Amino acid sequence: MADVFTVLAQDHQEVKAMLAELERGPTKATGATEDQLALRKKMTEQLIIEESKHEALEEMYFWPAVRDHLEAGNTLADEATGQEQDAKQVLASLDKLGSGEAEFEQLLGKFIVDARQHIEFEESQVWPLMRTALPAETSAELGTKIAEGKKSAPTRPHPHTPPSPGALKTAGPVAAAADKARDAMTGRGD
Repeated sequence: MADVFTVLAQDHQEVKAMLAELERGPTKATGATEDQLALRKKMTEQLIIEESKHEALEEMYFWPAVRDHLEAGNTLADEATGQEQDAKQVLASLDKLGSGEAEFEQLLGKFIVDARQHIEFEESQVWPLMRTALPAETSAELGTKIAEGKKSAPTRPHPHTPPSPGALKTAGPVAAAADKARDAMTGRGD
């Protein structure tokens, strides 16, 4: 199995590709058709699903490892999970809006900027330190846990769930089951 950095980097690449596609539009303001707006909503839903899984798993496994293995781990993890909590608020609001609404584009634009900054923070400030501090075996174990955890991770943002591993490991499976049931009923993520 791939190490944690490979797994997270793959997620980051997928998210960056989605952000770029959404950034290209078209939008209601640039004359998008109803079909194009429906596709834009579907693409945003997929982004929200992938981000929700990714952030929940990072908060369960990666950030606790950062806290345990780095002298400045608490500071770095607190900054990252703070960014992730802010993102969950934006994504939760975005998920409730139609792609033809003005606020949709405003929130999506904010998320795109913030997501790129968050990815940059992780990749340039946290990963180099963790690559040095994390034993290869632990990195591989974390990669496996995160990759396998995607099957049962929440598919919606839960901004009111604290970003603590204990809370996520307890509430996560329940939230994920409820999310998947809602997704199945609404066709979200198909």
